Amino acid sequence: MIFLVASICIQIICAVDVVRSGRNQIWMLFIFLFSLAGCFAYLMLEVLPAYWGNRHLRTARSQVVGKVDPERGLRKARADLDLAETAANQIALGDALLDLGRFAEAEAAYRKGLALGPGQDATTQVKLAQTLFELGRSREGLAELDDVPEVGRGSEWDRRALLRARMLADIGEDAQARLLFEDVMSRYAGEEARCHYAAFLLEQGDRLRARQILEEVEQRARRLDRTQRAAQADMYRWAGERLAELRKAAA
Repeated sequence: MIFLVASICIQIICAVDVVRSGRNQIWMLFIFLFSLAGCFAYLMLEVLPAYWGNRHLRTARSQVVGKVDPERGLRKARADLDLAETAANQIALGDALLDLGRFAEAEAAYRKGLALGPGQDATTQVKLAQTLFELGRSREGLAELDDVPEVGRGSEWDRRALLRARMLADIGEDAQARLLFEDVMSRYAGEEARCHYAAFLLEQGDRLRARQILEEVEQRARRLDRTQRAAQADMYRWAGERLAELRKAAA
């Protein structure tokens, strides 16, 4: 009985905090549906990160919030745009839409943002090129990317080069795409470039080179902690599944 009363009291306290803090009301469902487990999740992912700057807490919170309330960022972007229709707010709306995979709407927002801005905005132009690629309009995306001012070799250059390689592959420029993938892969931080290149190679039927690259991904993933792997869990899962298929086929 004491445990039940204590559990109800904790749920009520957490529910009151949700209302007073203005946090997403969906937490009410978790708190009352999952009892203490829901309260614990609320405290760890909403309350504690507000007071602690722990990187792992922030990462865990963003992952859970993204699943529980995927349109949170979109609502904020729309609210900001309602207050002031500026280039920055239009671009922020485009970013939120891009994250949600709503590419046609993201394209419109980015174009409005660029039109409202004072001149060229390389960062937004690259995002627009990516959006056009996601919409299956890679030739337009390449034209947009060609219009972006050049940058020196570095992380931004590599990011653009990876996008260019993916668009070249999409329009059938396989030789150029392969050369660019190989070049970018040698420098690009993380495993995104390797995974995209492996997918391209599998489409080309080069299973040997694809397996070599996926084995590199596997080896490098072992050096990451759980939080780092969780941040791109779908990508590592895809890599693991393809590698298992290649090994099985070669056995």
